[in-house]
Amino acid sequence: MVDFVASPPRRWALFFLGWMFTGLGVIGIFLPLLPTTPFLLLAVWCFARSSRRFHSWLLNHSRFGPLLRDWEQHRVIPVRAKVVSVTSMSGAMVWMVGWSGAPWPGIAAMGAVCLVGAVYVLSKPSKTTTAVPPAPEAP
Repeated sequence: MVDFVASPPRRWALFFLGWMFTGLGVIGIFLPLLPTTPFLLLAVWCFARSSRRFHSWLLNHSRFGPLLRDWEQHRVIPVRAKVVSVTSMSGAMVWMVGWSGAPWPGIAAMGAVCLVGAVYVLSKPSKTTTAVPPAPEAP
């Protein structure tokens, strides 16, 4: 957790944002176009700066905790999350190009954002790297 002294108005604002992002993340579980993980990552970030209690609650949550802890401690994105993320971005682009009727500059801008997002997600490790101590030599 981040330890720094923040002014009470800033802590309250971050606390409010943490709950807002948590709510959006939960809604994202049920709405396929609303992403869950990015909102929960934002919530963890906000709570790390405003409330030790709720930061701990999210990190120890039975469903979301392992993913959030892996990200916070090691910047790891599991393979399944990478597949879902890139597939969702690709599906959104197919829909934009094929059926949305959006203007080409908008489609190009969304394509650029999706490309940057995909490169970022794919550039992160998929599992934690744990150093394995060398085996002792036999006498």
